[in-house]
Amino acid sequence: MPTGPSFICIVSVPPGEAPLWVRERWVGLKLPLAGRDRSPREVFTSGVLSGPRNRLIALLWGLRGWLPRKTGYAVDANEAVRILEQTSPVAAAWWRDNVPRLQHRRRKFLFAPSACEIVTEAA
Repeated sequence: MPTGPSFICIVSVPPGEAPLWVRERWVGLKLPLAGRDRSPREVFTSGVLSGPRNRLIALLWGLRGWLPRKTGYAVDANEAVRILEQTSPVAAAWWRDNVPRLQHRRRKFLFAPSACEIVTEAA
């Protein structure tokens, strides 16, 4: 069993393409880190609105060098939206309505380290 932190708390408005009012709703939430992650990871990523709409296009973009590398904490997108819904159903609905591809399995949000604080438990 992995040891160490398994959650992040969003402590400031994270950067991103979602409207400011939606991103503000993340502040104060505790989100479980994806998989076995216990620290930020560096990955190729894209914007939730401006990025490719499917994995094949994402692969093409990656091969052409169009995806920037960013560092952040990975969180399962479905789980994060479920947690967000508890405090802001309207913000959760924005994600479901405007970025439905994030509802697929294995999709992740990447939260900037500057917006997060590590916590060892959800409570």
